[in-house]
Amino acid sequence: MGQPVAMFEILSDDHEALGRFYSELFGWSINSDPAWGPYGLIDTGSGDDALGGGIGPAENPGEKGVKIYVRVDDLAAALDRAEQLGGTRLVEPTALPEGFGTFAMFADPDGNAVGLWA
Repeated sequence: MGQPVAMFEILSDDHEALGRFYSELFGWSINSDPAWGPYGLIDTGSGDDALGGGIGPAENPGEKGVKIYVRVDDLAAALDRAEQLGGTRLVEPTALPEGFGTFAMFADPDGNAVGLWA
C-alpha cells in the first residue's frame, strides 16, 4: 500500500493577499493561531476526511510555491531512502506546534521540495 498525501502548503512573498485570493476563489477558511506565527491553517470546508493545508510566508528565496507532504511512519527512514534514491535531505525531523506531529523535507532529484509528515 502506498503512502498518502497528507497535506499541502502554499508559500508566498505576500501570503496574506494569497490567502484572500484562495478564500474568495474556493471558499476556504484560513485560521490563524499565534502559536503558528504568520502561518495559517487552511480548512477547505470539505469535511473531516478532506486534505487540509497551510498558507504562510516564504522564508527563503525561491521557496514560494505549492508543496505536498506525504504521511510516513518513520521520517528518518524515509529521508534515508530518499537520499539512497538520489534525493537531498533539506530539513531534519522537526516537531510542529500544538501536537500536529513532526515533519521533515527532502529535495527530489530534480530539486523539488517534498515534505514528509508523521
